[in-house]
Amino acid sequence: MTLPLETIIGLEVHAQMSTRTKMFCGCDNDAFGKAANTTICPICTGHPGTLPTPNEEAIRTAIRTSLALGCTIRKECHFDRKHYFYPDLPYGFQISQYDFPLAEHGELKFDIHNHSGNILHESTCRITRLHMENDAGKLTHRGSTTLCDYNRAGTPLMEIVTEPDLRSAQEAVAFAQELRRILIALDASQADMFKGMMRFDASISLRENGTEKLNPRSEIKNLNSFKSLEKALQYEEKRLVALWKECKGPLPHNITVGWLDDEEKTKILREKEEAQDYRYFPEPDIPPLYFSQKDIDEIKSRLPSLPRERQQQYISLGLNEKQAQQLIDQPKLCVMFDAVYKKTNDAKRAASLVLTQLLGFLNTQEKSVHDGPDATALLELIEQIDNGTISAHAGKEVLEAMTQTGKSASVLIEEKGLRQISDDRIIDDLVQKAIQENPKAVGAYKNGKKQALGAIVGWVMKKSKGQANPEKVNAILKKELQQ
Repeated sequence: MTLPLETIIGLEVHAQMSTRTKMFCGCDNDAFGKAANTTICPICTGHPGTLPTPNEEAIRTAIRTSLALGCTIRKECHFDRKHYFYPDLPYGFQISQYDFPLAEHGELKFDIHNHSGNILHESTCRITRLHMENDAGKLTHRGSTTLCDYNRAGTPLMEIVTEPDLRSAQEAVAFAQELRRILIALDASQADMFKGMMRFDASISLRENGTEKLNPRSEIKNLNSFKSLEKALQYEEKRLVALWKECKGPLPHNITVGWLDDEEKTKILREKEEAQDYRYFPEPDIPPLYFSQKDIDEIKSRLPSLPRERQQQYISLGLNEKQAQQLIDQPKLCVMFDAVYKKTNDAKRAASLVLTQLLGFLNTQEKSVHDGPDATALLELIEQIDNGTISAHAGKEVLEAMTQTGKSASVLIEEKGLRQISDDRIIDDLVQKAIQENPKAVGAYKNGKKQALGAIVGWVMKKSKGQANPEKVNAILKKELQQ
């Protein structure tokens, strides 16, 4: 009797570190969009006689990330040469880490959500290791010609390797999304997948439910989006299930496949390489790295609050799970909410302004958060509302104009003539006219229909083009009607 099959998934995540320079030289680490072969030097292009020098900023960034993932930092680690021959690898080898990586044995907790954005359950994936390495260049194929761009060669990478703890494409994506949030929160990587700053190699295999043996796996190379990660794993899972039924068992050996985005299917590339195929040996040009416990503790003491911790803090303020998720998914929103909450001490008001009004206006205009006003601009708007310069209603109009034009609240208030009327004499004149023009509403109010007051206030607001201070209008009107 054949038992149901269980899916086993592990990930290797490559994240470009947010450093000023490359891993082993002084070249600019921000090469995206620049002319080919313009951010290179003899070191990152592997000229004979050059020597690599490790980037201290990159090492500290990798340690910071390792600690955030609960990994143990090795007090001594070293770089290795990983040999393979490909035109985008100018050295003829990659400087990586194998036997003695920077960090090992961590874990990452992440949530599985339903389609409504609510949390179904929490999962945990163990981290096998985190090590540092340099990236290769980029190849562009044009017919029978291949062009090499080495701008990316030498870019500092962290490779984060998981245990095979993931059981579905949904879990793999949820893990990757949580990892990305952590990288951004730490300022360890921008993790911009459009720019190739975060890429995945996903290994998937099958086994009979209830068994512990790990069978040969299929490794899907160079996935560069959550969508491609999910679709590739789902496709390969179905393919492996069909092969299992056809061959009555797992793959005979490890294989490497590529994901064809346009065709939404995988393509077998080769048998999977093993460690011995890369002929690792210690990098002779870089001495071992040593870290004291004091070094590690100092870096650990400077870690910021991590996304899951922030999420719980927002929920404790009264936000729902979806709102808290929105904030931790977009750091700029997080900064704006925090600034508004700090000023107002009102989480509901901060959520309304940032997550409902601001996002609503930006979505209507098909703009991103980065195209809209920043925290300072929002605080100025709140100041104008709170000091009575404009009403809360006018504040929405100003905010919409801010997202459209990029102008400040104070400039728009003057341009649109929205400054609130708070002069008691002017409001008193408006109230007297309202009483004269609305005798039925006045009579109804005096006969006990309190809701009739709204009609009189509405008349004042209309006549003042929404500029009369509604609190003062209410107060003066009630006083007059009680006489």
